[in-house]
Amino acid sequence: MNTSADSPLPADQPQPAQPADAAGALLAQLEAAQAEAAKFKDHYVRSLADLDNFRRRAAREKDDLRRAATASLLEDLAPALDNLRLGLQSAMQAHPEAKAVIDGFQLVAGQLRGVLAQHGFREIDPVGQPFDPKFHESVSQQPSMDVPEGHVLQVLRPGYLLHDRLIRAASVVVSSGKK
Repeated sequence: MNTSADSPLPADQPQPAQPADAAGALLAQLEAAQAEAAKFKDHYVRSLADLDNFRRRAAREKDDLRRAATASLLEDLAPALDNLRLGLQSAMQAHPEAKAVIDGFQLVAGQLRGVLAQHGFREIDPVGQPFDPKFHESVSQQPSMDVPEGHVLQVLRPGYLLHDRLIRAASVVVSSGKK
């Protein structure tokens, strides 16, 4: 056994660390824990950002798929809308005595156009507007005293847009100006 006054513990037991060494070790442990916490916080923030990006991307893809499916349906529906419009025009000219029935079908056609408009579907009616090859398909040219050259004189078949996406171009007759 050690009888020295400096060392009250036996020689086979470790001597306690000096207070400065203990504080340094605790500071090192604290810094390591803070660095690890910062690393986990960064990982957490990045994971939240990735999740938010995934949610936005999934919502955008879902919306794109819905719009593509709607566009396909409306492309198939466009000829039926044209035929309804042409049928009503023909019935008004050929059978004025059936005005009540024609008026009923016009109400239904208007209701159908209203429902389609609520979902972003709208008709292109460019009469009098400048010809735009992005939205119009020129079928022919015709001279006109009233409509300036390069402007739409007549719409033969209406075009359709779905949320600013062209479903079908309008078939038009373009003015060639005065003779």
